[in-house]
Amino acid sequence: MPDELKDKIRENAEGPASAEVDGQRVTQHNLRDQIEVHRYFRSERAMRRGLGIRLTKIVAPDAQ
Repeated sequence: MPDELKDKIRENAEGPASAEVDGQRVTQHNLRDQIEVHRYFRSERAMRRGLGIRLTKIVAPDAQ
C-alpha cells in the first residue's frame, strides 16, 4: 500500500493542481497534505512491526 501511495503522490505532483473541462472543475489535495498522509501510513506500518527489541530475563541455573 505505501508503494502505491508513493506512486500516486508522485503522479499528483507532476499533474496540475486543478483542471476545468466542460464546466466541471477538479482540484487535488494539497501536496503537503498528501505527504503527511504518506508519512502517517509509513509510521503506522512501522508500528505494526514492533520495536525490534525483545526483553528477556536470564537466570543462571545455580542461582537461588
